Amino acid sequence: MKVVFLEDVKGRGKKGEIKDVPDGYANNFLIKNKKAEPATGKNLGAVKGRQKAEEKAAAEALANANALKSKIEDDSFVVELTGKSGTDGRLFGAVSTKQIVAALEQQKHLKIDKRKLVLNQPIHVLGYTSVPLKLHREVTANLRVHVSEG
Repeated sequence: MKVVFLEDVKGRGKKGEIKDVPDGYANNFLIKNKKAEPATGKNLGAVKGRQKAEEKAAAEALANANALKSKIEDDSFVVELTGKSGTDGRLFGAVSTKQIVAALEQQKHLKIDKRKLVLNQPIHVLGYTSVPLKLHREVTANLRVHVSEG
């Protein structure tokens, strides 16, 4: 029996795939648990419509990420932070992703999840630092962070 998978089923198929599976397995497990539906003309049309909608949404998300990247990488876009430091320019403590995200929201009114910042180690020095910001699977922006004496 040909079925259209509505979700991923380990060892059988992925969402949107059309595969031939045994009749009993299709009727008693896949269709009963709404993991698949029979591959009729109506269902195939619905799957193609969903795939087109998903592609359109993905393209829109990529375009939004690229627009945000160009805004963030503008020369005037800098996140300002302050901290106490010693005479050699090293901070007492560090600047974390949580602090950067809070400052970004407060100063630029831009809400971003802290897990999207790719900061391997906290910032320990004064001055400008470029922090990679993962906006999309294919788009990474460089956020400029300026830490000054506070």
